[in-house]
Amino acid sequence: MKTTIAGSTNDNVGRVSRLSRKQVFTGSPWEPLVGYCRAIRVGNRIEVAGTTAMKDGEVVGKGDPYEQTRFVLQTIENALAELGASMSDVVRTRMFVTDISKWEEIGKAHGEFFRTIQPAATMVEVKALIDPLLLVEIEAEAIIQP
Repeated sequence: MKTTIAGSTNDNVGRVSRLSRKQVFTGSPWEPLVGYCRAIRVGNRIEVAGTTAMKDGEVVGKGDPYEQTRFVLQTIENALAELGASMSDVVRTRMFVTDISKWEEIGKAHGEFFRTIQPAATMVEVKALIDPLLLVEIEAEAIIQP
């Protein structure tokens, strides 16, 4: 993962740049193409972009929603750590799944990371993700207490 600290010269986000912006990049091929970072910290808030089970351009856990979810949550945990946070700072997750009938496998993996933390969580079925082999994508929000 690569971490940067930056302000923005883009007038549309200039107001945000007055606060310190620290970003994490995981090397996803879509980050530079689409123009986003894996996670960003502004003040005490962290937003983690939709994260999938991709590593070095390959899908991890092909056909296995449990393994994909575990990989995604580990990636999120690593991004949070780069920004000075942990999973215990997470206040919300959003899970986008391609087959809601697999909710128990996905939920089991989510519970392994968040059972004692219990953030607000949403799981919804979507038609497709960016790669047809991807079964789950997760976003997270965290607030670091001073």
